[in-house]
Amino acid sequence: MPEQPEADLDPTERRMASPDRLLAFTDGVFAIIITILVLDIRVPDFGSGQALSRSLDELRPTFVSFVISFLLVGMYWIWHRGAFAVVRYVDLNTTWLNLLFLLPVSLIPFAASALGSHPDEPVVLELYGAVLVIATLFRSLLDWYLRRHPGLLWEIPSAQARRLGAGTAIGPVALYGVAMVVAEALPWLSLILYLLVPATYFVVVAYLKTDPRTRGAAQGLS
Repeated sequence: MPEQPEADLDPTERRMASPDRLLAFTDGVFAIIITILVLDIRVPDFGSGQALSRSLDELRPTFVSFVISFLLVGMYWIWHRGAFAVVRYVDLNTTWLNLLFLLPVSLIPFAASALGSHPDEPVVLELYGAVLVIATLFRSLLDWYLRRHPGLLWEIPSAQARRLGAGTAIGPVALYGVAMVVAEALPWLSLILYLLVPATYFVVVAYLKTDPRTRGAAQGLS
């Protein structure tokens, strides 16, 4: 669909161009992903006479994996919510790029389940990181496309806003990469680095929104 003022679209095109259905579908996918994540946490079976402390200790890797994955999925959802707050209407390319972004995000529950079952396995930690790297790259691609097509947006972002958006979008890849590299020797550090990604992201965004040099350009970040 070519970029053109909404007033020039006929009623059918205007309904197709509205981002409402894409957002509703995406929110539904994120809700299902989080639901699947929590389903991996099961109440321990105390019928065998196993001590409560041991049962809870066995549950710990799954719970840690759930917390990390929940925060990462939340980070991607919050970014998507903020990015599409300025989207006036979507074209076919935006729809496909959004689906490509959801593809690796939908694999996070699988990677989280594997991580909860085998938290010390380097291959599993690397698989988890690979899924997150791919999700971040597709997120960056979607963000790049929207920034390159200002006709899809309510307002044209400044050059500084585009740079900040690109930087915060691709930044987590560095931490993911380090987490994958150290997985063989220090699996516990790899887990910590994955947990640090959403925490670091939110701190960086909050700082950019309060720093006088970036406050105006960073208001669109989330």
